[in-house]
Amino acid sequence: MSVVEFFVLVVAIVFNASANILLKFGMQNAPQISVVGLKNMLLNSITNVYVWLGLFSFGVAFVFYSVVLTKMKLGVAYPVMTSAGFVIVTLFAVFLFDEKMNWLKIAGIAVIALGIWLVSIAK
Repeated sequence: MSVVEFFVLVVAIVFNASANILLKFGMQNAPQISVVGLKNMLLNSITNVYVWLGLFSFGVAFVFYSVVLTKMKLGVAYPVMTSAGFVIVTLFAVFLFDEKMNWLKIAGIAVIALGIWLVSIAK
């Protein structure tokens, strides 16, 4: 993998993870659909700047990931993309949203990181 291909993959991963984080940030104080109904829930969603930033980030991630797929095998690109994104999102969830981290989650992240490395070096 060239430096440019690696950079494109990292950009796709970062924007994909950012999209999930932004959507969570935008929706964390949203009213429950069972209380306000579908119409008001959708109205809240489409008027929230963080939701729009999250959607924009998904779009950027899609473009960069599409470029990645022109050069990488899907069996490598997808596991690296999803598992690296999982690690990023989990870490941000702990620091931004006060989600709890325990030794099982830490071990899981370590296993995922090892898996990313193994998949990325496999031919």
